[in-house]
Amino acid sequence: MQVDIITLFPSMFDGIFTESILKRAIEKGILKVNIINLRDYSLNKNKNVDDYAFGPGAGMVMQIEPIDNCLSKIQDLTNPFDEVIYTAPDGEKFNQKMANDLSLKNHICILCGHYKGVDERVREHFITKEISIGDYVLSGGELAASVIVDSIARLIPGVLHDEQSALSDSFQDNLIAPPVYTRPADYKGWKVPEILLSGNDKKIEQWNIEQSIERTKQRRPELLK
Repeated sequence: MQVDIITLFPSMFDGIFTESILKRAIEKGILKVNIINLRDYSLNKNKNVDDYAFGPGAGMVMQIEPIDNCLSKIQDLTNPFDEVIYTAPDGEKFNQKMANDLSLKNHICILCGHYKGVDERVREHFITKEISIGDYVLSGGELAASVIVDSIARLIPGVLHDEQSALSDSFQDNLIAPPVYTRPADYKGWKVPEILLSGNDKKIEQWNIEQSIERTKQRRPELLK
């Protein structure tokens, strides 16, 4: 999978893609991430990419021209975008199903929002999907883009050592994952449930399902609807 991220602040991604699972995915060649500085596609001498909004009110707006220039230049005709995503607080709420769907794509582009947003014509003519990671406002879309890429990458075959691990994550079946334990089995008198030490895989699997359902009822009952 190839991911192109268009941003005003490329250095915000320093470290995100050089550690842990994402680093391994890139080193294996399973994931390719291009960080693109939108200012490089500004035609004015100061490399500005924003301007005042028409009408009253405070705040700057990202301009359409540099975004158009950027998308036109980075679009690979031999590997076209499957999605051009815009990170925005009023976008569709990101969830596990969306991550699953995006993980099947070959090439996605993410435009990181900033200021009061982008010129609406960008959303009308270039964006194919708008995503929000929650009902709150961030200073920019870089954190949201990082969350999206991390969530997608772990689902791509070959990224995790054990591919079954991703299938048992929370929200895969609209359920929260069951509790997990490791050694020692008894710590300060706090014991691991006996069923997990039984070696009976079928009973353990059933226990896990029951625990997932019960946890979801208690913590996220809306998922069961």
